[in-house]
Amino acid sequence: MSEQRRKDLTKLRTTPDVDVVIVGGGVNGIGVYRDLALQGLRVLLIERNDFCSGCSAAPSRMIHGGLRYLENGEFDLVRESLQERDALLRNAPHMVRPLPTMIPITSLASGMLNAAAHFFGHHGKPANRGAIPIKIGLTLYDWVSRKRRAIPKHRFHSRRITRRTWPELTQEARRSVVYHDAWISHPERLCIEMLRDTTYAAPGSVALNYAELRNCDGRFSVIDGPTGEVFEINPRVIVNATGAWVDDTARTLSGRNAERMVSGTKGSHLILENAALYDALNGHMVFYENTDGRVCIVFPYLGKVLAGSTDLRTDKVARVRCEPEELDYILGSLRLVFPGIDVSPRDVVFSYSGIRPLPMSDADFTGRISRGHSIRRIAGAVPQFCMIGGKWTTFRAFAEEAGDEVLRELGKTRRISTLDLPIGGGFGYDETDSGALSACGSLAPDRVAHLREHYGSQATEIAAFCMAHNGRELTPATRYFDAEIAWILTHEYALTLSDIVLRRTDLAITGQISGEIIDRIGAIMARTCGLTTTEIEDQKQSLTEELAAYHGVSADMLAARNRKDSLQ
Repeated sequence: MSEQRRKDLTKLRTTPDVDVVIVGGGVNGIGVYRDLALQGLRVLLIERNDFCSGCSAAPSRMIHGGLRYLENGEFDLVRESLQERDALLRNAPHMVRPLPTMIPITSLASGMLNAAAHFFGHHGKPANRGAIPIKIGLTLYDWVSRKRRAIPKHRFHSRRITRRTWPELTQEARRSVVYHDAWISHPERLCIEMLRDTTYAAPGSVALNYAELRNCDGRFSVIDGPTGEVFEINPRVIVNATGAWVDDTARTLSGRNAERMVSGTKGSHLILENAALYDALNGHMVFYENTDGRVCIVFPYLGKVLAGSTDLRTDKVARVRCEPEELDYILGSLRLVFPGIDVSPRDVVFSYSGIRPLPMSDADFTGRISRGHSIRRIAGAVPQFCMIGGKWTTFRAFAEEAGDEVLRELGKTRRISTLDLPIGGGFGYDETDSGALSACGSLAPDRVAHLREHYGSQATEIAAFCMAHNGRELTPATRYFDAEIAWILTHEYALTLSDIVLRRTDLAITGQISGEIIDRIGAIMARTCGLTTTEIEDQKQSLTEELAAYHGVSADMLAARNRKDSLQ
């Protein structure tokens, strides 16, 4: 157990009174935790699994304004999303970066009547979007973000320039348009950085993963998963930020049934290792339509290609995986936009899936369900505020909205807005300054780049730790240090091998993870956390089963990657 967790459990033992309990440690819950703790409240965040391990770990990894939401007439959502996109570009520049995005154009005016019908309430499938409706949408997009523009305005390309820039693009594309949004390299890590920031700024507050909140006849308690210890607490307000589980949580904590608030849709993504496809993208995301009208995306991601996504209604709230028919759907869409490139299931090095916690809707086409957010109050001796809907890009605004509701409930006033508050390694980050790192043990340029991409301005601290502990590479095929893993275990709330492999590093999502790397991280965990051989073997088996069941990474793939590591 880390020293930070020991301190947090001691706080619960000695001071059971808290202003707010937040249930759910995804991006929205962590955002509210950060927001309210900075207002001077004593806040407790409870997550039953690892932080950012549910839907928050399964986004498109785009930070975007929601161009297609304009068709639904959701101007306020687009305005808010663009504001939050630009704020993240400022506040987390080490993880959130501009993403040039290309839309292939196959017609001139197609979709205009259909778009107008949707604007006035029709919820059916959209028609193919031509140059004119795309031009109208992008002009509005640029106009909304005109005051604090952080990225370039859109521009149209002729057929000649389109063919020259993307020679593998389908011949049906008569021309193209390029606009800019943004992408996030490590969304799970950004959540951890917000938690660490809050620990420093508000040491009276506590965030616990692998813990649960229980309500027994109006008395609340927290059960610590690793130890089984039970802590009675006295909250004044509860915030339900459990995403797709918000209805179940509301019922459990309030003790009564309420009107259903959330209707989930399942989204799956693939990570592919395909050099021809990577080169064909030419550094751009391609934002295109599949045959069913669903918008799909494909873009370069950490040396691989990210492609998605599906959007399937689901009534069952559970952990999900990318099913074979979804894999076929995504690969089939890629063959439409780049017909000359061979893409196959063999190219998939990782897949992931999550349930979007969308508001209840009777829309026939899932793409028409709003990605907006709202808050519902459930009365009681301890009132509960339920966070409904939302999207990754708008987590900060959603958190501030929920924070304002809680502050009003408690008769408090806001001290600070987080709109212009840097996050983690975004504090004082200078993308061009690597001198301090280079001087720290004469690190190789690729190691410098790795540390800066993962930790931003905090990279010097991790580099110094690695040098002080004689850090060595995990394997020749990775840029991670063994001491870096030890630092993560000590400072970043990680309790299991899965936490390290799936959420604190990019070893799994980039297809680097192998049996050999799992063994080496297990050995580091044993030394750093004092775990027994049996405990480590159990965690290794659990991780291996998780990779196979939910991410398409079989034991045979892990073994094959061992051989690849040995050849580096």
